[in-house]
Amino acid sequence: MSGQQAAAEPYTTRFETEVVAVDGRRVWLETSYFYAESGGQPADRGTIGDVDVEDVQLTDGEQVHVLAEEPSFDAGRRVLCRIDWSFRMYCMRAHTASHALYGAGRELLSDLGYGGFDIGEEKVRVDLESSTEIDDEMLVELNEQLNRVVWESRSVSWEDVPVTDAREREDIAFNEATEEGAFEKGRVRLVTIGEKDENGTSGVVPQDPWDVAACGGTHVRNTREIGPVTVLGRSNPGEGMTRVEFAVGPNAIDRRAREKETAFAAKTKLGVGLEDVTDELERRDTKREELAEELRARERELVRERLENGRTLEDDEGEGGRWVLTDVGEISAGVVSDVLEDRRSEFGDIIVATGETDSVFAVVGTDESTAATAVLEEITAEFGGGGGGSDRLAQGGGFDATPAEIISALE
Repeated sequence: MSGQQAAAEPYTTRFETEVVAVDGRRVWLETSYFYAESGGQPADRGTIGDVDVEDVQLTDGEQVHVLAEEPSFDAGRRVLCRIDWSFRMYCMRAHTASHALYGAGRELLSDLGYGGFDIGEEKVRVDLESSTEIDDEMLVELNEQLNRVVWESRSVSWEDVPVTDAREREDIAFNEATEEGAFEKGRVRLVTIGEKDENGTSGVVPQDPWDVAACGGTHVRNTREIGPVTVLGRSNPGEGMTRVEFAVGPNAIDRRAREKETAFAAKTKLGVGLEDVTDELERRDTKREELAEELRARERELVRERLENGRTLEDDEGEGGRWVLTDVGEISAGVVSDVLEDRRSEFGDIIVATGETDSVFAVVGTDESTAATAVLEEITAEFGGGGGGSDRLAQGGGFDATPAEIISALE
C-alpha cells in the first residue's frame, strides 16, 4: 500500500498500539493512523497516552511523533491514541475540495498543470499553471463549478495502481515532486472524484470521472462532506502560475456573509435590484468618464482663455519674441501642458503658465528659439524647486513663491 495508513483509513481517529521507541519527546509506534505532514497537508493533532502530539514527520519513511513533553511511558508499552477529529476532518474536506477545484480547472482552463497545494489554518491554496488568464470572472466560474461538485454528491475513492500504468493516462494529475507520499515501490495512490451521483450511493469508479490525481493525503468519501466552500481570490507566485485561494467550513461561511453584506449594501446605495448592480455600476462608470472628459475640455478652454488674456511682453531688443505670462489658478499642470503642446503657437513665442494645485507649478512652452528648459531654470534658480522637459515644453514645481511672484519676477 503506497501512502500513509491515515490516508487509507481517514475515518479512524482512535486506536491502540505498541510503542516501538522513545527518544526524548519523539515517539515511534508499531502502527499509526496519525497523518505525517506531507504534500502540502499539515500533520494531525491529538494525543498519545495522555500527552499532546505537536507534530508528525516522515523520517526515512517512518512516522516520528513529536510530543509536547517527554512521555512517562517507555518502549514496549501499549498506548491509546486519539486523533483530533475536527482538525482531521477539516484537512479531509480541504484536500478533497482542492481536487474538486482542479477538476473545475480541467473544464475551464487550457494547458492546465499542477504547481502545488497547501492547507492553512484559515484558507487553502492551489497553484495552477495555465495559458488561460485567471481573472475575477474566471474565479467566479471556478467557484460555481466547485460548489456544484459539492452539491452533486460525487463519490470519492482511492486505489493503488502501478506507476507505469498511471503515467500512460492523460487524465491523471501526476506530479511526483509535489506528491512524493503517494508513491511507494513502483505503485502510486490515485484519488478519484467520480461522476455526478444524485443519490450519493454509487461506489463504482466511473469511466469519465471529475478528477483523478496522484495523492497521498486524507479525503472524505463523498463531495457532499466538503460542506461550505468559497473561492477567496488569486495571486501570482511566479511566471505562468496563478495561486487560487479558497476557504472551507466556518471561514467559508464568514466570507459568504461578508460578500452578501457588501452586495446588499451596494444595491441599497445604488437603488437597484441585486441582479442590476453590475449594469448600474457600468452605467455610472460610463457617465463618470463622460463627465471627466467634459470637465477636461472645459479646463482646456479655460486655460486657452487665460492665455489669451495673459500678460503680454515684447523683448526690448526685439529678438526674444513675444512673451505671454498667466496664472491658470487651480487647473492642473497636465491640462496646461496639453494645451501648450497642441496650441502654443496661437498665443506667443514664449509662454509661462503658473498655477497652484497641491503646490505651485509652472509650465513653459516656446518656439525653441529660446529653450523652454532654460526659462524653467531661471525660475528654479530664483525660487527653488525642480523640473525638466525639452526645448519646446518644460514643467516644474515645488517653488518657494506664489504664482503672482513668479510672474512678477519674469516681467
